[in-house]
Amino acid sequence: MSTNSNYDALRGAIVRGDLAPDARLVEADISSTFEMSRGAVRTALIRLEQEGLVVREPHRGARVRKVPDEEAVEILQARAVLEGLAVRQTAERIDDAGAARLQECLARQRELLDAGDLLGASDANADLHAALLELSGHGTALRLIRALNSQTVRYQYRTILIPGRSTASVAEHKAIVEAVVAGRSDQAEAAMRNHLFNVAQAVQRGLLPGGIDRASRGVL
Repeated sequence: MSTNSNYDALRGAIVRGDLAPDARLVEADISSTFEMSRGAVRTALIRLEQEGLVVREPHRGARVRKVPDEEAVEILQARAVLEGLAVRQTAERIDDAGAARLQECLARQRELLDAGDLLGASDANADLHAALLELSGHGTALRLIRALNSQTVRYQYRTILIPGRSTASVAEHKAIVEAVVAGRSDQAEAAMRNHLFNVAQAVQRGLLPGGIDRASRGVL
């Protein structure tokens, strides 16, 4: 495995939540688990600190950075602007195949919610967001959004558990998809911003049962 592959494996373990927030990152353990030299581990930890995924403290070593709720709200607000821009472009360039893909993702989310599979619906939601962004073809927005997501993917919000939130979520995603499929770029951008600002407000109001939960998946 190459040095970059080892680094990607370590980074992926942090982003997915396999290495939990506040978990200590012991060089010897990382070296063994990810088949990296001690020097490569130190270099990797510096890179991860620069990305905001790791905190290094004198005499205390490194640990996985825990994103505070307040910062998570700010990230969602920033995503609202960037993803709004991306779906505007998706609406401008949507074709029949892309429209079918989005409608399939939306139908899958509804099906799982109706079946009471909340985590499955969260995964379907993540797939829908990913499809909307991929279809935009907006490289810069995609890079920035992925960087933001890497800060919070292991803390994603179980907002679907808030009473009435699942119904609102379905309506919000339906509005986004319908605007994109119809090629209404202004409405698509406004619908995405509305959706993610609503999620941010829900987090800000402290309505999340148990707070931010790293075991949750999908921004709903």
